[in-house]
Order: sequence, then C-alpha cells, then structure tokens
Amino acid sequence: MFDRLQSVEDRYERLNELLSDPDIVNDPKKLREYSKEQSDIQETVDTYREYKDVREQHQDAKAMLEEKLDPDMREMVKEELEELGEKVEELEDRLKVLLIPKDPNDDKNVIMEIRGAAGGDEAALFAGDLYRMYSRFAETQGWKTEVMDASTTGVGGYKEIIFMINGKGAYSKLKFENGAHRVQRVPETESGGRIHTSTSTVAVLPESEEVEIDIHEKDIRVDTFASSGPGGQSVNTTMSAVRLTHLPTGIVASCQDEKSQIKNKEKAMKVLRARIYDKFQQEAQAEYDQARKSAVGTGDRSERIRTYNFPQNRVTDHRIGLTIQKLDQILSGKLDEVIDALILEEQSAKLESASNE
Repeated sequence: MFDRLQSVEDRYERLNELLSDPDIVNDPKKLREYSKEQSDIQETVDTYREYKDVREQHQDAKAMLEEKLDPDMREMVKEELEELGEKVEELEDRLKVLLIPKDPNDDKNVIMEIRGAAGGDEAALFAGDLYRMYSRFAETQGWKTEVMDASTTGVGGYKEIIFMINGKGAYSKLKFENGAHRVQRVPETESGGRIHTSTSTVAVLPESEEVEIDIHEKDIRVDTFASSGPGGQSVNTTMSAVRLTHLPTGIVASCQDEKSQIKNKEKAMKVLRARIYDKFQQEAQAEYDQARKSAVGTGDRSERIRTYNFPQNRVTDHRIGLTIQKLDQILSGKLDEVIDALILEEQSAKLESASNE
C-alpha cells in the first residue's frame, strides 16, 4: 500500500513540474488533463503527507519513553502516544479508502430520467414526488437542476421527466438511485382508504462530453414537431420541439421544453449523448465478472431498490437492508443518511475484494 502511496506522491510532484512548463501552459488540452489528474489525487497526497507526519511524531514519542523522564512527563508522553497511535490507525483506514479505484464518472453532472411505471395516475404522482425529492437534495448540495423534457398528466404528475443536475460529484452520490422505486400509500382518489402499491423508475446517466463519445452528424436524424401539453393538445404553433434519432443504435431523445428549436436541439443532444454513453457502459458492465461487482450495484434498472411506505413513515433500501422511519424528511430532500450508507457499503465491498486479491 505504501509503495502505491509513494508512487502517487511522486506523480503529484511530477504534475507540479508539468503544470509549470510553458509548453503545457500553452496547450489547453494538456493543461486541463494534468490539472484534473492533480486535483483527483490531491486528497490522497495530503492525507499521505499527514500520515507520514503523525507517524514520525508517534515514533518520536516512543523514543522519548526510553529516556529518563519524571513521572508526570512520562504520563503525558504516554497519553500523547496513545492519541497519536489512534490517529495513525485512522489515517491508514482513510488511505485504504482513497486508494480504491475511483469511478471515472464520479465527478460528472448527471441526467436523471424518472418515469411513472405500474399504478397509472398514482405512479405518475409519485414520479413527481421523486423529482421534487432529488431537486431539493440538489439544492442542499449547492447543485443546479434544469428540466430537459417532461410529459405531464392531468392530475399533476409526470409520465416522464428528464432533468440535468449540474454539480461536482453529482454522479458519485446519485448513481445508486438507478432502479424501481415502490410507493405504498392511500391515493387521493381512493374513497375506501385502501393502501395501493405503485412504482416509478429512475435512471441516472453521467453527462458525456463530446471528447468521450464521437457522434457523427450523418448518423443523426432530426425531426421537428409542435410542442404538446397534457393530453396531447398543441401548446405551440411553431415547430420548436425536436426529436433526435441515433441511427446506428436506434436511441432517441426529444425536447420540447424551450420555445427555441435551437435550444431544444442542444438539450436533446445532451440527453442523446448521455444515453449512448450509458448504453456502451451498460454493455461493458454486463461483460464484467459478476463476482467483482459492487454489492450495491448501479446497473439493473428493473431492480426494485427502495420502498416508501407512507402509513408507517418508513423508507427501506432493499439492497443493504436499511430501514429509516423518516419518510417525510427523505422526500423533502434529506437523502444523506441513505446515500452515505450506500457509499459506505460500496467502499466496504471494494476493500474486501482488494484484500482477497
């Protein structure tokens, strides 16, 4: 482990030299590449240097105990030695986590797609609840949300809503939301007070940059049409809505949220690029050895991952067996407790896998 840490620190120093090189400074692509690499390893290097400093203090304190000291001084050194020993162990554990291979998408923005599934109007209403939950969570993180496309229902829910969340680390925290979300509650339209079960699906796609996936204009068919509102009625007489079809894969993305056809095309292109990138990722993940996958998983969109039980104010994440009696708080955007538990589970699984290799 420490050989790897030393290699990371050596690379950090080399990047410092490269970022001071006039040739690199005048090359925007390399400057961006090296700056990102340095930023990615900054925390690991800072922690490793703190570890080396604390370990040196620990060794100095041990050496002091071998000297002739008065009782008070000896007791003081013993206390310091104990504190430094605990700090060394804490930093070692942190370094093990920092050395876990990082998901290359973790720092990216995300495009989230929420759809009402089983349950008709109630599923669409729940899709709206989930959209508001993620929007409020994004606010607490200082991230920005932008609706890319939406299909509403007459009762105020969403058949489908696609939106982008812009913020550093958005994918690292939201990637575990992929899957089917189940709600158990009494619908407003239910006169008999019976509890209904409905589901909505959530897909979380990392935003793909143009440099990561090459899409040729000749491979895209562009169709324009008039925007429509709830029930399909036309709300815009101009052909501002845009549908893009990637011919090689058959993947489609559309947007009618803006009044401008150009802006709708830009938004649709972001969604299309993310969907194509995600398709390639899903195919690669399917080929990946099942035994080496994270215990939490982020791939199977049909997997039922979480239940929201209104009568008991309870949320259960089925993947890690976590149950929290705070449904009202979670739906208001306070998702940290659930997300932190999922991240910890993934880290633990990866640490265990690394120790078995």
